[in-house]
Amino acid sequence: MNDMKRLLKYAGPYKKDMILGALLVLIETCFELFIPIMIADLIDVGVANHDLPYIYGKGLQMIFCALMALFTGLLYAHFAAKASYGWGAEIRKAEYGKVQQYAFSNLDHFQTSSLITRMTTDVTVLQNMVNAGFRPVTRGPSLLVMGILLSFWMNPKLAVVFLVCIPVLGCILFWIVTKVAPMYTRLQSIMDRLNRVVQEGLTAIRAVKAFVRGEYEEEKFAEVNKDLTSSSETTFHYAVLNLPAFQAVMYSAIVLIMWFGGNMILKSDLAVGDLTGFLSYVMQVMNSLMMIANVFLLLTRSLASAHRIAQVLDEEVELISPENGIQEVTDGRIDFQEVSFKYHKAAKEYALSGVNLHISSGETVGILGGTGASKTTLVQLIPRLYDASKGSVRVAGHDVREYDVHVLRDAVGIILQKNVLFSGTVRDNLKWGNPDATDEEIWEACRDACADEFLNRMPEGLDTMLEQGAANLSGGQKQRLCIARALVGKAKILIFDDSTSAVDTATEKKIREALARRRDVTKIIIAQRITSVMNTDQIVILEDGRVHCTGTHSELLAHDPIYQEIYRSQMNGALETESAADRKEQASVIDLVINPGSRGKEGR
Repeated sequence: MNDMKRLLKYAGPYKKDMILGALLVLIETCFELFIPIMIADLIDVGVANHDLPYIYGKGLQMIFCALMALFTGLLYAHFAAKASYGWGAEIRKAEYGKVQQYAFSNLDHFQTSSLITRMTTDVTVLQNMVNAGFRPVTRGPSLLVMGILLSFWMNPKLAVVFLVCIPVLGCILFWIVTKVAPMYTRLQSIMDRLNRVVQEGLTAIRAVKAFVRGEYEEEKFAEVNKDLTSSSETTFHYAVLNLPAFQAVMYSAIVLIMWFGGNMILKSDLAVGDLTGFLSYVMQVMNSLMMIANVFLLLTRSLASAHRIAQVLDEEVELISPENGIQEVTDGRIDFQEVSFKYHKAAKEYALSGVNLHISSGETVGILGGTGASKTTLVQLIPRLYDASKGSVRVAGHDVREYDVHVLRDAVGIILQKNVLFSGTVRDNLKWGNPDATDEEIWEACRDACADEFLNRMPEGLDTMLEQGAANLSGGQKQRLCIARALVGKAKILIFDDSTSAVDTATEKKIREALARRRDVTKIIIAQRITSVMNTDQIVILEDGRVHCTGTHSELLAHDPIYQEIYRSQMNGALETESAADRKEQASVIDLVINPGSRGKEGR
């Protein structure tokens, strides 16, 4: 219940609608409760005395009460819908806003499919609870209390039947609720799994078709779908037991009242009209209990959903801006001081260990290393996508934890290893780098990223619509647009995480030349090809999360065995396409650089 109370604060703008809805339900209930009394008077007075004017008068009063009950019920429906869907919208807004504040480490705690379910299905459950449960939760108790009081007022002896039937029904409903409660939690977890399978299948549909794995994906879906069906059947098998339990108790109460009431009529201790009115109250009291039972079932399911939503909202954001954080990044200087990092506090080994590195403002730095060397991890510490576990990362002389997070990330443009473009126009995507960018600035960035080559061939240019995931572009085109998006911004630091892997070497050379002209921007290039970094001011080689060595291309080629091995393996592949004379000449040059004394030995 604490989770539900926590979420109710998001109903702030709609509390008036909820209160008005509750008042309207109470008014509707009062009008309905007057009708059985009028029925009793109509029979006992009007019909018994053959008084037609009295009958017509009571009939008009009953019609008035019924119409007023209908009118207030319609008004309630309006306010309840406004309150429930407004509340749901506020919760979704709060969830989405919270997720946007998450650091990467926070996102690691939730699967994408689970977050989607928590923002859609779980919120819908809460909306249904208000929309379908707010009326009975207000109407049920009022009908129950007022119905029992009026029943005792009409005939205390017959009303004793309620004292027997209500506890029996209450015990049955309590057992059902306690049985079903944990099942709803499991049901939502299976819904997460179903969404995950669907999401993966649709996202990777091209790979599925390419490897002819459609049947395998269908089997995966069928398995989780069957599990969801089985769990739903079991859950609602118990949930629907409230209806037969209610009917059994209700009809038992009616039989008992008819039995005792009939005997009382025969003894002239009870009028027929009173018995008829009393039976109306029996139905209302039992209906109120049925409403309360349904509310408990709705509440039971909504509590499970409320807990899942509260987990998202209560997740402690691990990376937050400090109070009075620095509001400007003055230059692109970067320092790593004894930096160590691991993704989870409980992890035994560090992904990065003892990294010391200095990058001057305006420098171009290349980073090389094998798979799993933590190259991407290293650069993700610069814009505080993660925080260093030990040591400090400094930008422009200040620890990154001293900056306002938004200011820091605005100053660091990062082109991720995985290209991400959104549905919409090319212009909309490129303006992510700078929402206020003019078309002239956008085209300048596109020229530097060599994206103008294919954009000029598109009839709509910057207004070209991109499909979901930019499926209507090639891999190289996506990469060039992502580079252009980063260049549109006013970043002091640009990080390229293997972002030209799908670009041909000629285009890559043009991009490198364009980047070299941006002398006031620090460039960090993570690459697999030596040709991508050999002209940089500094090359950093990472091995197993440690800085193996740093230096220029010529320095590393002369002294570092790892760099020499990478260079030979890549350049030999290139040399195979050249003539034998060219290969001999290139090989001798390489040998001379690596072994500068070899020519002198040959001379001797």
